[in-house]
Order: sequence, then structure tokens, then C-alpha cells
Amino acid sequence: MPAYIRDLKKPHSVFKGVQIGVITYSFRSMPSSAEQLLQYCCECGVSAVELMGDAAEAFAGAPVAPPRPQRGSTEGQGAWKAHLQALADWRQKVPMTRFEQLRKLYNDAGVSIYAYKPSALGANNTDAEIAYAFRAAKALGANQANVEFPTDPAQTKRLGELAAKHKVYVGYHGHTQQTFSMWDGAIAQSPYNAINFDMGHYVAAGFDAIEFIKAKHTHIVSMHVKDRKTKENGGANLPWGQGDTPIAEALQLMAKSHVKFPATIELEYQVPEGSDAVKEVAKCVEFARKALGA
Repeated sequence: MPAYIRDLKKPHSVFKGVQIGVITYSFRSMPSSAEQLLQYCCECGVSAVELMGDAAEAFAGAPVAPPRPQRGSTEGQGAWKAHLQALADWRQKVPMTRFEQLRKLYNDAGVSIYAYKPSALGANNTDAEIAYAFRAAKALGANQANVEFPTDPAQTKRLGELAAKHKVYVGYHGHTQQTFSMWDGAIAQSPYNAINFDMGHYVAAGFDAIEFIKAKHTHIVSMHVKDRKTKENGGANLPWGQGDTPIAEALQLMAKSHVKFPATIELEYQVPEGSDAVKEVAKCVEFARKALGA
């Protein structure tokens, strides 16, 4: 079969130079093996992803997790602690072959992996686990390993120094604690400390997302897109176009400024009855395409 015919079936979500991606967390309501997540991307026409750690690690043969203990309960704590130790040992030793195979599987289907988000970058993770996160990100073809923004500057310093060794960015993600200057200290610590900006949460916190993108775009490695109401309007997560987040304006600014970072769909609003996460992500892709006039 000629290559161009094969490519007809591949997803494509670059509109006016802006890469629209999706974080695989968006499909959390559905069965989520690495292969199933790839199928969902193809079905909703997304050609790039931020891959959460669980599916990738399962694909690579990580130890299977026991049920997570309920918060405040002692039941199952021992088994969970033993699992975290086994996982840390596995991460330290795992060859990158399976991650490279996963990259090929995705790339052959027309989907690139630009970010990796495993649970390996926390304050309680060892340096070996953190190094694993960067090696795996690289093997997957990603230029960033993402993590929730730490409260301790010592942790951003530690991550930034380890990231520099592997030449992979750490994209720090924020929720409604985001402010205009939240990342400044981390960015000063290492050229590999960067921003995984969440414009929906930023708007819900009461700030201007467009102003932030204009000022900080050189330090943004990826941007989560969701539509939230402002704090004054209750902060709800809503289908795109129904909240206060200037999604269309932000995407148009990205196209005009020729920014290099992807806009990542993060499905947070309630999936309507009769629909599913794949159909809703497809609606977000279509919203972005129309907003960019593609």
C-alpha cells in the first residue's frame, strides 16, 4: 500500500501551526491500556499526547499495583508500601527497550508523545526514579517530564539539576494556586525547569491567561486547555465555549506568535449521558480547528 494512502487514516491535529494534543488522563473514565489510549487518540483525531505514567509502565512490565489504601485508613498500607519499593527497584533497572517500542507503536499510527507524566518525580522518589523518568521520556520521544508543582524550592532545584543532566525539561503543572510569578524561582534555578501551564485553572484563580502566555511563552513547554468559569462566577469546569477561559483567543495568539509548545486538551467537565470521553475530546479538537480557521 503506498505510504500516502496509509497516511490518510492517521490522525492530524496541527491547525495553523498549533499542535493540539491531549493528556491521556482525559480518558480516565474508559479502559486505559497503552494500546487502548492510542486507539482513542486515533478515533478523536489527535496526533500528539501527554502520556500518563500508569499505561506506559504497565506496557513496559512494571509490577502490578495492589488496591490503593483509602486515605486515613491503615488497611492495605503495608502492601502499598511494598509495591512502591518494588516499583522504585523496577524503575532503577528497567531497560528502555519497551518504551522505545511504545514510541514506535504510537509514531507508526501517526501519534507523537511530547510529554511523559509518571509518578516518579515527587519529593519521596529516589534520584534513580527521577533519572528513570527523564530516560523514559526521552525513549518515548518526549522533550518534557511533567509533575505537579512542588511546594518546596529544594525539590524544584533537585529536579532541575537532574533534568539538565538528561536534557529533558520538567514541566511544572499548577492548579488554582497558580500566579503570574509562581514559576519564576524554579526557572531561575535551572534552564530545564519549565512551565506546564493550565489556562483553565489560571482563569479560575482569577487571572488573565492571555497576559500570562504573552509574558511567559518562552518558558512554557506545554499548556493544558480546559474551560472554567472565573472564581467570581463559581469556577465550574464546562464544555468548551461555555466557560470564561479565552480558549479561542489563546489558540489564535499561539498561531500568530508561532509558539512551539502544544495545547493539551484536558477533559475535566462531566461527560454528558450518552457520550464518552473520546466523543468529548473530538468535540474539543473540532472547537480548536474552528477557532484557528483551519
